[in-house]
Amino acid sequence: MSPHEKTQAFIKISEQFKLGHLITESFHPKTKHLSSIVKKDVASAHRLLQEVDHDALEVMKTKKKELWELAEQIKETLTNGNKIFMCGCGATGRLSLVLETLYRQKFGQTNQVVSFMAGGDYALIKSVESFEDKTEYGERQLMELGFGPEDLLLASTEGGETAFVIGACQKASQVSRRKPYFLYCNPDEVLKSIHRSQEVIENQNIKKINLTVGPMAISGSTRMQASTVLMLGIGAGLLYSHQNEESFNDFYRDFLYRLTQTKYETLAPLTTLEAELYENKTYLNYVTDPFLAISILTDTTERSPTFSLRPFENRLEPEAPHGLCYLFIPEAENSGHAWSELLWRSPRPVEWPELDGRINRERLFGFDISNLGLKNRSQAIPAEAFSIMYKEGGVHFKCGNEEAHFYWGEDQLFNHLMVKMLLNSHSTLIMGLLGRYEGNVMTWVRPSNNKLIDRSARYILQLLSQANISVTYEDVVRRIFEEMEELDDNGPIVMKVVTSFKA
Repeated sequence: MSPHEKTQAFIKISEQFKLGHLITESFHPKTKHLSSIVKKDVASAHRLLQEVDHDALEVMKTKKKELWELAEQIKETLTNGNKIFMCGCGATGRLSLVLETLYRQKFGQTNQVVSFMAGGDYALIKSVESFEDKTEYGERQLMELGFGPEDLLLASTEGGETAFVIGACQKASQVSRRKPYFLYCNPDEVLKSIHRSQEVIENQNIKKINLTVGPMAISGSTRMQASTVLMLGIGAGLLYSHQNEESFNDFYRDFLYRLTQTKYETLAPLTTLEAELYENKTYLNYVTDPFLAISILTDTTERSPTFSLRPFENRLEPEAPHGLCYLFIPEAENSGHAWSELLWRSPRPVEWPELDGRINRERLFGFDISNLGLKNRSQAIPAEAFSIMYKEGGVHFKCGNEEAHFYWGEDQLFNHLMVKMLLNSHSTLIMGLLGRYEGNVMTWVRPSNNKLIDRSARYILQLLSQANISVTYEDVVRRIFEEMEELDDNGPIVMKVVTSFKA
């Protein structure tokens, strides 16, 4: 199809994907100068991102009642010997897999908790094109994993409009006597303008928990505050035993307080160092242990779609360029061993015949996160080690001569949430130092699905408006498809289009 034909095809369906009215897609007033602040003072930028996280956690204080009821439903399901299923797409898919991993770490190799994301475990590393746009894929993955009439589904979507998650949730409401939970981060009245979201919100066989916590620190970057509060909300009920509502409230209040006590700015020297290494054409190898690996993998892989970085290289594609960073578990001998260590279970790739093996087990193991993969990458490119290790109640960060140490105790969910928030701030500010956003506008979006095409168009319109240039939405979409014909796989599509209109 030509760029013109692609434009016309997209415009016909674009109303389904125009999400600029959603709070999670809007521009946070506190971070509108973030790209300038980080270049002047990295520590100040960390403090600003911590403030945005604290604002989100403050809102979560008002959600105790709904989360207690969720905890009770989880407890009843597990006590009766039935299963908890968790699903999401992108960042919420990854947090679902993280929570299953934490459950297995705490309670052993039980199969009572099952998580999945759009595209299966392969999508932990690299998003699978078209999966999140299809409700039938959500239904199919849910049922193929064995969801039954006594099981409970916890479906999370930052925006509240992801078709894959909605499809799984609607199917669960038809199959199980236990009403599935739909957790999301935008106001109901705003979401009801989207037909598929309205259907879920008005479905009386689905329980809803609205966790609206405001705009993201970087426009649309729901890997940050939205996925943090969703992971917190589900994890508080899944990973702890509460005698009654009062004990839950005491636990929850203390947990939220402790999440605000760590100073993000402690990582500032490491943030500066990592950005300098990239500028000097040096790559990073993150190394860790199985207890922390999945949360570190989540941050490092989410950098790719957020900032148009090259994803982790796959050894089955020897000509593919190397990603800026990679994650390795040095104690794992080979790729299969490493993936089992990462997930604390055997991987669950999607093996559908019509996908021609594109995301199957072999392809998944091509992302070699073992010690062997570390050796091969270290021989191929100049790389520095960045270690994040858990030891005796402490999490230790080290790269070159820079170190940071945090002593949080042995609470798994707390440790993983803190590592997540710290790394989200760290990687976001690295990208600011490298010029990957303007103010808080995500200028290096990769338009790999319909939602991201709309997001790219909106950001282009926003930047053109600031330059007093007026163009139509359709003109911008057409120019996106034209530029994509020539752009390499990690080019700055937003800035390319903005520049072309200015010219």
